[in-house]
Amino acid sequence: MFNDLILTLQDANTQWVLFGTILLGVASGVLGSFALLRKQSLIGDAMAHAALPGICLAFLLYGTKSIGWFLVGAALSGLLATYFIQVIINHSRIKEDTAIGLVLSVFFGFGIVLLTKIAQSENGNQSGLDDFIFGQAASLVGNDVRVISGVAVVLLIVTWLLFKELKLFTFDRQFAQGIGLPTGLLNGLLMALIVSAVVIGLQAVGVILMAAMLITPAISARYWTDRLDRMVIVAGTIGALSGMLGTLLSSMANRLPTGPVIVLSATVIFLISLIFAPNRGLVSKGLKLYRIRKIVARETVLQTMYDLSEEASITNKKLLFSKEELLTRRKMAVRKLDSNLKRLEKEGYVQRKEDLWYLTESGGYEAHEIVLNNRLFEIYTMYEMKFASLQFATNDVWDYKHIGSSTLHELEQLMAVHERTPKLEPKYFGEGETLRKKKSSQRAEKRKKEVKSL
Repeated sequence: MFNDLILTLQDANTQWVLFGTILLGVASGVLGSFALLRKQSLIGDAMAHAALPGICLAFLLYGTKSIGWFLVGAALSGLLATYFIQVIINHSRIKEDTAIGLVLSVFFGFGIVLLTKIAQSENGNQSGLDDFIFGQAASLVGNDVRVISGVAVVLLIVTWLLFKELKLFTFDRQFAQGIGLPTGLLNGLLMALIVSAVVIGLQAVGVILMAAMLITPAISARYWTDRLDRMVIVAGTIGALSGMLGTLLSSMANRLPTGPVIVLSATVIFLISLIFAPNRGLVSKGLKLYRIRKIVARETVLQTMYDLSEEASITNKKLLFSKEELLTRRKMAVRKLDSNLKRLEKEGYVQRKEDLWYLTESGGYEAHEIVLNNRLFEIYTMYEMKFASLQFATNDVWDYKHIGSSTLHELEQLMAVHERTPKLEPKYFGEGETLRKKKSSQRAEKRKKEVKSL
């Protein structure tokens, strides 16, 4: 297989195609990032389908196959389709997705009609226009690749020079307009750049699959980073890698079209990103969800034992509880309760006396903190408008320890008004004794110390 790869790379035509598809992938990934973040992913699909009638008209006017004229015709047709989409959105009640679907179908249908007419003409068999529907990168010659590469380089340079302006326009158009940026011009320029990226990829990837080449690297990069500058770099890298893998695989295999293989390569990279990305991937999210569920189940058991202890202290019952009592108070799978009790026992937070469980002093402290935090949050939600300026800890997670002392004191007063203040201090827990016995023993110890001091 390695020898086949070496022979493939030594082929001059493969080298041209490889160079062109890599640059196409970079340009598509970079510009696709802006289209994705502006929620205009379907714009690329509309432009690709709308380019077909422009290509056909360019052939009818020029009379022979010319990649330069084809690109001009496709660009004009794509820009015209974009203009019609904006007109329909701005001057009617039709939404953007409906307008895109309408213009896409009309332009593509018109292109198929022209393509059929050309195929029936005398020189139609030599036009090679069928390649623009599904793409045929193998038909690229040196002159075609030079044009594609030149346009791709220009697109990348323009994007680099105007990156700050395009970034601001993408995320906050109103602010960009407020500081004096020509948002209308930037919108038109961005659309022209996307149209150009679509047009140069038509012969390699095709009308139908070009939208995937524009969006798939961008959405893959979105899983790996939250910053636009890094996203653009990652998307361009994924696009280049997709173009390289697709070209090499299609060259090494017989009769495999390059365009679809490039799109499949990009899709495989997307699936890898979807599953294994460090922060947004399914594996990472699954692990985070598993850890959160473990924490919630652990805190639920501790809080349940604390609540039952509070009720038992009123009637001077022992602070010992069976599994049935815990399950009656909080619905939980028996297996989950068993695993959490064993885990808490190892941590030293709970102990077992025969078939009954109780909180240790350290467990009482942990449970008291959990109950206090949750009850303060209950009070906060009841008076949320009163504490509208209150800032949570990191990641919007409630933690009363990060609240200012004055605000915390006010919340504690409201908690006392609603009789939600935790009644048991951590020192009252341990060995399952009744609260009265604990208090009496503590008072006895205090009296002994007083007598000794006298």
